[in-house]
Parts: sequence; structure tokens; C-alpha cells
Amino acid sequence: MNKISKSESEWREQLSESQFQVCRLKGTERPFTGAYYRNTTPGVYHCICCDAALFDTDTQFDAGCGWPSYYQPVRPEVVEEHEDFSHGMHRIEVTCAQCDAHLGHVFPDGPPPTGLRYCINSVCLRLEPREV
Repeated sequence: MNKISKSESEWREQLSESQFQVCRLKGTERPFTGAYYRNTTPGVYHCICCDAALFDTDTQFDAGCGWPSYYQPVRPEVVEEHEDFSHGMHRIEVTCAQCDAHLGHVFPDGPPPTGLRYCINSVCLRLEPREV
């Protein structure tokens, strides 16, 4: 996978202010407000920054946490995990492997088959609906 690298000003031109704040500055959207929190349209979620396919709606579940949650990415190599000690806690940050966009965090309290909960900001994603 080829890394995409852009300057801060190039990202600012491409993204909305909320997308830039979350994807490039590691912010978060308010819980229960994201466009995909309760999505029922089948498809594949792509990175808003680079269009890499990240998560399939077949792996989405309602974790009750306020953000869209998935038990696995479309392929393990499409995301990267990094230790995050911000906000006085230890978490595992999830970023897009292709463009380093901050997506959210992964927690070990998800459902089978992985036991993981990828808690991802809607603003980082674009849904490509599956043709029926």
C-alpha cells in the first residue's frame, strides 16, 4: 500500500472543518451524532481522506457507545494501531494505513468472532452502498 502524504494546507483544502479536526488533528465527534451511527444501508465504508476501503457494514454492530462500531476492518492491513496515552488514559488509536488519518480507537470488548470493537468517527468515513 502506497502512503499518501499531503501538507496541512492540502488537507485543509480537501476536508471540511470537522473532517480536518478529527482526521488530521485527532479530534472526535460528539457521541450519538455521527451520520453512520445507526446506518442500515449495506456497503463498504471508505476513508474520507484517501478513499481506502476500511470497514464493511456486515461487521458493524450497535455497541451503545455513540459511535459506529465494527468487529474487524475489511483487511487487517488497511488500518494501523498506535498506543495513545492522551486524556489521562491508555487506549489504542486506529489510523488509516494509507494516509494516517485518525479514525478512532479499538477496544477489547467487542462481539465474536474477534472480540474487538473498532469505535470509529462517522466524519472519517464515506459509505459506498452495495448494489442490491
